[in-house]
Amino acid sequence: MPPFLIRMLLWVRNPPSHNQQIAIALICGIGLAFATIEYLVGWPAWLQAERVPHGPRLLLP
Repeated sequence: MPPFLIRMLLWVRNPPSHNQQIAIALICGIGLAFATIEYLVGWPAWLQAERVPHGPRLLLP
């Protein structure tokens, strides 16, 4: 049985507290909001990864 199904089964048998449920929902909502904004607007240019140019290598004696 996959581990996520076991975790779901444990949560059904012993659900987390109300505060934990709110925290989990809030974290999932923030993640979905960021994913939606990234999908609709795109990735900002200032967050693009750029290659760092390598300078000349120094040879040690």
